[in-house]
Amino acid sequence: MIKLNALKILEQNGKTKYWLYKQLGMSYQNFSKMINNETKSIRYENIEALCYLLNCTPNELFEITDG
Repeated sequence: MIKLNALKILEQNGKTKYWLYKQLGMSYQNFSKMINNETKSIRYENIEALCYLLNCTPNELFEITDG
């Protein structure tokens, strides 16, 4: 399973979920599903925006877990 590490990176950068939500400009429902790993897909444009906002690479943004 691939897991989004955005919350951990946000914490390391001293930023909040609310800050990220406002920066991304997406609906709160979609944002919440994405950030809590409850979605089956993430658009490339959102991955790019996350990397830019969190100052990280896609490799740092995602983690492969056992389940």
